[in-house]
Amino acid sequence: MARIVVIGAGIGGLPITYELRRLLPKEHQITLISNTPKFTFIPSLPWVGLNIKELESIQLDVENLLVNRGINWILGGVSQIQPELQQIVVNDTVIPYDYVVIATGAELALDAIPGLDQGYVQSVCNPPHALKAAECWKQFLKKPGPIVVGAVPGASCFGPAYEFALLTDWLLRRYGIRSRAPITFVTPEPYVGHLGIGGMANSAELVTKLLKQKEITVLENTAISHIGPNTIYLSDGRSLPFAFSMLLPPFRGPRFLREASSLTDPKGFLPVLPTYQHPQFPSIYSVGVITQLKPPEQTPIPIGVPKTGQMTEAMGVAVAHNIAVQLKVISAPSVTPTLEALCLADFGDTGIAFLADQVLPDPITKQRRRAIAKEGLWVSWAKTAFEKFFLAKMRWGLAVPWFEHWGLNMMNLTLVKPIEELEITQNHQPVKMNF
Repeated sequence: MARIVVIGAGIGGLPITYELRRLLPKEHQITLISNTPKFTFIPSLPWVGLNIKELESIQLDVENLLVNRGINWILGGVSQIQPELQQIVVNDTVIPYDYVVIATGAELALDAIPGLDQGYVQSVCNPPHALKAAECWKQFLKKPGPIVVGAVPGASCFGPAYEFALLTDWLLRRYGIRSRAPITFVTPEPYVGHLGIGGMANSAELVTKLLKQKEITVLENTAISHIGPNTIYLSDGRSLPFAFSMLLPPFRGPRFLREASSLTDPKGFLPVLPTYQHPQFPSIYSVGVITQLKPPEQTPIPIGVPKTGQMTEAMGVAVAHNIAVQLKVISAPSVTPTLEALCLADFGDTGIAFLADQVLPDPITKQRRRAIAKEGLWVSWAKTAFEKFFLAKMRWGLAVPWFEHWGLNMMNLTLVKPIEELEITQNHQPVKMNF
């Protein structure tokens, strides 16, 4: 019997738990640990922050989802991981593992710049922040003024900032108060539409056009140095007064990973082999935002690489498969995620669908196999439909049903691909393994 522990019940953790249970015989024990009792569909939080949608409509009770599915459930935060001993500590209880999948998502680095942690500006990166943003938005509508939306240096997920800025414009026009609320978009990206991945297809052109059409002032390649109660200060000496602001912070690993210095980089992200195992500790796998991905280029202002929902889904499918291979439950090559991504950004009266195959360009050719960006109102509808589909999957206890694979294949997309030759590090020595 193997003991597999999954840490995190989000978009990465809950689906991989389902996939592990599907692949592994019942004698293998699967335990899901989370510091929150709710699953939240994170991509919909910009809607929550603007009171377009209620938080409860995008949440599910994790314990109820796991009933009668042969999955153990522990509610609590991990305080320590001991990779040499293959155990973790939760609520002062030591839990041993044969394999652990870390899918915690990231911690918000709110101490990255002065004032970011003081509550002057909002974010929509987690449910409590989205609820606070929604309350502040209600108050703002009573007394409109300048709005600043964007991201601070070191941020890595820029899509929600673009969504929030353009949704804000759409709502204010519907309310008839847009003229009383000038909007400024400030980003550390070298140019708008860079997205932390060096841009793709015509993303920069489309995003620039939309921001100009909506009369949103753009400050690109711009660093925020500190934040005051009603003013954002830029590193070039300029200042931006605001009545409401939503800024995306940088991400980092949770404390229990940052304190395990042998596991992570300085920011607490986990390095991985193509199997998504840790190079030094093959019993540890990583899924989602917590995974270390190197930027495709150095930018004038430091930024990170986004890990989208489809990328996270692909990592989870790969990890579940590879654990099943390690346990000799299935006889097949190990696989690696393709890191292809289809992203849907809703802007209210329009939207943009981004397809990157793969997300990071080839390090040698600097090209992708495919890169497409398409605009239209249909994107807004598609994002709503996908939210409902994903929540339904979680209720059904399915990670990636056959018809989702079929749909991806219709778009010539795949989640994983076989690894024919893999360099891994085991017991601190490089070992070449052929599958």
